[in-house]
Amino acid sequence: MTRANALERFHSPDLLSLGAEANALRQRLHPEPIVSYQIDRNINYTNFCTEYCSFCNFYRPPQSAEGYVLSHQEIFQKIRETIALGGTGILMQGGLHPDLKIDWYEDLLRAMKNEFGDQIWLHCFSAPEINNIAQVSNLSLRDTLLRLRDAGLQSVPGGGAEILDNSVRHRISRLKCSVDEWVDVHRTSHQIGLQTTATMMFGCGETLEQRLNHFDVVRRLQEETGGFTAFIAWPFQRDDTSLGRFIKQEATAVDYLKTLAISRLYLDNIPHVQSSWLTVGHKLCQLGLSFGANDVGSIMIEENVVSQAGAHYQSTTEQLRTLIRGAGYIPKQRDTLYRTYYLQ
Repeated sequence: MTRANALERFHSPDLLSLGAEANALRQRLHPEPIVSYQIDRNINYTNFCTEYCSFCNFYRPPQSAEGYVLSHQEIFQKIRETIALGGTGILMQGGLHPDLKIDWYEDLLRAMKNEFGDQIWLHCFSAPEINNIAQVSNLSLRDTLLRLRDAGLQSVPGGGAEILDNSVRHRISRLKCSVDEWVDVHRTSHQIGLQTTATMMFGCGETLEQRLNHFDVVRRLQEETGGFTAFIAWPFQRDDTSLGRFIKQEATAVDYLKTLAISRLYLDNIPHVQSSWLTVGHKLCQLGLSFGANDVGSIMIEENVVSQAGAHYQSTTEQLRTLIRGAGYIPKQRDTLYRTYYLQ
């Protein structure tokens, strides 16, 4: 899909033909009638953050009485609960803490690996966090990632992307890493053997051209490295956020389905596209399986960031299986790298 064609499809009222086109590509990439899901847990190890993003209601400034840093034992207990529910991975992210240096993260990764070994996959630390670790530790980005990898980091989530357009980033998160810095984290991760995901939070006042700028950045990097496993987009949640006071209309269901379908067509070099239920609910997530998606994400045993901005949907393994079957597909549990092992 060309940029001009993508912009035309965003403006077109013909939603059904767009969905059919995206679903045809999805079927070529994944001919078996399978939709995957994961059992994992989001662990937010700290909410202290120096970035003050206008779309976030999770962070607390340094020294806040409401701030926290989880202990190893608190994190271990969360992982034990995940494993007991059949979970195979954790997604660990937190605020940009000004005092936690590389040694703290290395100690945590090694402790988790020593405690749980291969029972759990460590999918940890967004690009802004990794940049922050490098800066407060006075290390290069590459050395930071190598040390994290050697301590037990196994893949990197796509968080912190929001919209990969610097004018948007300056408006909604001016202290956070730039587009080039986000790209450098993912490029370097791919170069040292760590696969990553790519994400997008849309509906935060960006133009459609800026949304396409995001797609271009992701597509070019995937052409260069091939290191992205999946693309996940979700609409901005505005409750109790400073940005939400200026965004009067949240992204509609039609906007979500168009963005999902166009992402599938535009990013045809990324193997998996997820229809996320967390911010849009189960019914719209299910519809997304007819608009190019081949995955519905995780049951999300725990989630603390977007839920504080108004996303209050919850899910169980059986709900996701029922959702997938209802769309005409076979549900199959996967791991963090989208390897499917368990036919349901």
